[in-house]
Amino acid sequence: MPSSRDVVFVDGVRTPFGKSGPKGLYAGTRADDLVVRVIRELIRRNPNLPPDRVDEVAIAATTQIGDQGLTLGRSAAILAGLPKSVPGYSIDRMCAGAMTAVTSLAGGIAFGAYDVAIAGGVEHMGRHPMGEGVDPNPRFLAEQLVDGSALVMGMTAENLHDRYPSITKDRADAFALASQEKVAKAYSDGRIQPDLVPMATRSAEGGWGLATVDEAPRPSTTLDGLGALKTPFRPHGRVTAGNASGINDGATGCIVAASEVAEELGLAPKMRLVSYAFAGVDPEVMGVGPIPSTERALRLAGLSVSDIGLFEINEAFAVQVLAFLEHFGIADDDARVNPYGGAIAFGHPLASSGVRLMTQLAREFGERPDVRYGVTTMCVGLGMGGTVIWENLSWEGKK
Repeated sequence: MPSSRDVVFVDGVRTPFGKSGPKGLYAGTRADDLVVRVIRELIRRNPNLPPDRVDEVAIAATTQIGDQGLTLGRSAAILAGLPKSVPGYSIDRMCAGAMTAVTSLAGGIAFGAYDVAIAGGVEHMGRHPMGEGVDPNPRFLAEQLVDGSALVMGMTAENLHDRYPSITKDRADAFALASQEKVAKAYSDGRIQPDLVPMATRSAEGGWGLATVDEAPRPSTTLDGLGALKTPFRPHGRVTAGNASGINDGATGCIVAASEVAEELGLAPKMRLVSYAFAGVDPEVMGVGPIPSTERALRLAGLSVSDIGLFEINEAFAVQVLAFLEHFGIADDDARVNPYGGAIAFGHPLASSGVRLMTQLAREFGERPDVRYGVTTMCVGLGMGGTVIWENLSWEGKK
């Protein structure tokens, strides 16, 4: 049996994220073309990687239908011009799709089945709203297997507020404002742009265009503005469009490889995968999912939360991040958490977001040689959490 090998994150890119809908950036763009653009950019940015050395392509989509169907990993690889010898497949773990693409391929690399692989995700929520074409089994409700709110993500966030009464709407709004401000600063400092791949756009009204920045951030956000927003999931509730991620379109991708193969090819990996874990929780409070998955990943790595110098937490809802922080005794404004901001500002094209977290962490690692370990984590629909722990290959202690 092959011995386990170290797995490294070589490079990650993404399209700018667009707002979903008839006026959004990608209203006239196919979902698979977003993935194709990302794969081509990964190959372009890493000329030392011969395309025929890519052993597998795994691409995630939550709604696997239409231009997000047809075994995206294979079809996008062909469309991107990879050799026909490169296989591919699709993954669905809702929001953690791209994260699962990375961990699935990493397991194969560690085992020796692959040397180099491409993982990513896409969601065109404008063309394919969450739940399109789905027929939930009536037994879920008839046999009370889940609460009726479990299939409506905003209602699960309201349930989380109930479970954590200390997390008020004011706290959620303050966290959301901070996310917008951090994204604006990260853009101003040039931290985001290096990982964005410009994407051609077109519309009947405007003709051809070029998407070069995220469409969703609202840098003019204020606390007063957030406080005035409606609470669509519950009368006098606490979850609003301002303290939740939006409905978005976009794609992400990354190259993962065995450490010795990256060295052989002259690639420049940014971080090493230390451990990963997924966990299940009650679907009606799916936002707590990152808590048990992180506890398990830390246990597998032999680490404690105090060892983690950077956290990239997907901001599906502010309350979900705050519940994680409260559980681990981390302050709402801890500088280790989402230093470039998060999904409340960037947007959350479901299955693609896991690799955005990784790409941002990798860039943060490069700027923070004092930090050894970082976490990427997210909640997942139907009551799950996913966590990956990474080691910074720029850590000064390695030198």
